[in-house]
Amino acid sequence: MASYRPFRPAYRRPARALPQLERPALPAAVVDAVLRFHDEEQDQGAGRTLLRLSQRRLRDKEIRAALGELTARAANVSILWNEREGEIIRVLEAA
Repeated sequence: MASYRPFRPAYRRPARALPQLERPALPAAVVDAVLRFHDEEQDQGAGRTLLRLSQRRLRDKEIRAALGELTARAANVSILWNEREGEIIRVLEAA
């Protein structure tokens, strides 16, 4: 009867270091502002809606006061919202 023995290479291959591209975390203030002040809604079907801030809305004093220097970053953020459950499914940020 043959016995089974797993293959083990005779040498250990060094681990390849991949460059880590760190992206700063999205501040909660940006997500909160998009949820509170959004003016664009796109129905995605199945009870999901994509929420965004329009360029016109980003120029409002209310938004600038709430976000300050993060206003430009909020322009690239979309939130996929579940209408049925009333919760965030995913936060998307354009590069």
